[in-house]
Amino acid sequence: MNATNVNATNALPMDPRPLYARATEQAAALIRTVRPEQLSGPTPCAEFDVRTLLSHVVGGSRRIAVVGEGGDGMAVHPFADGVEDDGWAAAYDEVRERVLKAWASDERMTATVRVPWGEAPGHAALSGYLMELVTHTWDLSESLGHPHALDPELAEAALATARRVLPDPERDSQTPFASARPAPEGADPYRQLAAWLGREPIRAA
Repeated sequence: MNATNVNATNALPMDPRPLYARATEQAAALIRTVRPEQLSGPTPCAEFDVRTLLSHVVGGSRRIAVVGEGGDGMAVHPFADGVEDDGWAAAYDEVRERVLKAWASDERMTATVRVPWGEAPGHAALSGYLMELVTHTWDLSESLGHPHALDPELAEAALATARRVLPDPERDSQTPFASARPAPEGADPYRQLAAWLGREPIRAA
């Protein structure tokens, strides 16, 4: 997420840390299933293969950690360099622990932080990052053929945030998500989230 017009200050005024911790656990479990031959496969992010998506998840998490630590997250590149193909699970486990520690203080929830889309209170910033992580987890799951069932409560929380911060289904080129697509009838919360953020599945339902 790197657009200034994504207004995360409108995110739900709740403590997102418990859900974010669960989202990191879910993402970590999924990353552990990635096989080397899958790294060059496509993802719903048209410009990313699986390797690039993992790089973004790890690099973006490093940025979140620095923001939570009170540093300049914008100085952190949102892609991770130097990770070996067999090292993505370890790299993500390391950075997610750093993120959770960085955001453990209650003061971080009300402190103003600077994120790619502007300044926001900590709870709103972390809610935005929860939305991003849950969405990228679906992206990865879609790419891998859905090896694990995903937690629907995480998608429901992410979807609520997405609809608040991106209320207009039409997005311009400065928004890091495509215009919303119609969700199929009976879609689960992940498919609804993916559709609202402009994702198109890469495999048949």
